[in-house]
Amino acid sequence: MLPNSARIKSSSDFARVTKSGRRTTTDSLIAYLLLNQSNSGSNLNHKKDDSPKLGLIISKSVGNSVVRHRIARQIRHASFNYLSLLPTGSLLVIRAMKRSNDAFTETKALFEKLIGATKNLKDPKDQVRV
Repeated sequence: MLPNSARIKSSSDFARVTKSGRRTTTDSLIAYLLLNQSNSGSNLNHKKDDSPKLGLIISKSVGNSVVRHRIARQIRHASFNYLSLLPTGSLLVIRAMKRSNDAFTETKALFEKLIGATKNLKDPKDQVRV
């Protein structure tokens, strides 16, 4: 389970990540990763804890409340070990667009794509296309 301090809660942070973050996809998940821009003077809600943060967007088209919450739990559980591998201060939003048979495995594949892509990027405005 992800600690409360590792979650994105602000709607302005969600909007910033989904509009300006790098994007990568799997069959039913879309990830937006916004790397820490320490020189930009952005207004992100970072305090002493500059660890990577995760936010989830689960569309109603995925299913009813029970299905959406099950997928959210699977994504959070799969993200627990991988989140610390992302750069310090980065924000990640994962959007579930349709029902996944195994969101846990798909989330692991998504993180492997993201981690590999962050190592190769130089320009913060580049989009991850995998």
